Amino acid sequence: MFELFVMGESLSEAYHKALVILHENNDELPCPDYDTRQKEASVTFVATNPFAEPMISRLFIGDPRSLEQYCQEMLDGILDFEVGLGNWDYTYHQRMESQIPWVIQELTRNPESRRAAISIRSDDDQTTGSPACLQHLQYFIRNDALHCKVLFRSNDATKASFMNAFALVMLQKRIADALSMPVGSYTHRANSYHVYERDYDMFDGYVRRIKAGGELAYHYVGDWEEQMEDAKAEISKMVQELIARSAE
Repeated sequence: MFELFVMGESLSEAYHKALVILHENNDELPCPDYDTRQKEASVTFVATNPFAEPMISRLFIGDPRSLEQYCQEMLDGILDFEVGLGNWDYTYHQRMESQIPWVIQELTRNPESRRAAISIRSDDDQTTGSPACLQHLQYFIRNDALHCKVLFRSNDATKASFMNAFALVMLQKRIADALSMPVGSYTHRANSYHVYERDYDMFDGYVRRIKAGGELAYHYVGDWEEQMEDAKAEISKMVQELIARSAE
């Protein structure tokens, strides 16, 4: 199994390098749980300054609204009610929320701590059909900045990993703000960084675009940040409608 490592300054640069190195070094093997095949390697990508511009990959398949909604799902739990309705087994927010205040407390107590970790995995994952992909987050204060390291057991390279990383960087910033310090590096580790067979053509196209150069990312500040802010009212309305329908 390939063990791969790349670094970039911005989040988009690190993500693009991860796609290229996976494309060049992978094993193709069956994925019987989903009745398909996949290209796979273990990949770690590091963004040394995740908010460096341009931050938003143009290879991200969503739009500002979908990215804002996903961030709200993970950071604020706007769809946690789906668990109570029996539609979902869990949300990441549900599993993280009680641990975040402790992380802040621990890093306040001891800025050199190695204990500021959040565990996502649950015993329920042994029986559910949708076990958590995200497993672990850990935060370090080093060189007067807050660094974040995350571990995924499984991560879809073309359709999920940029969105996952962006939301986790936003969580990193929320914790850094609570500690009154800047955001440091973001490290994203996926033991199975993969592309499903149905997405091979997309994957090939992404890598061709990266190797060809040109504009591959949007600015967050002054562009996507504003569009994501504009989407908040629509997202709030959608959530209220979902809650109202569930109560009928």
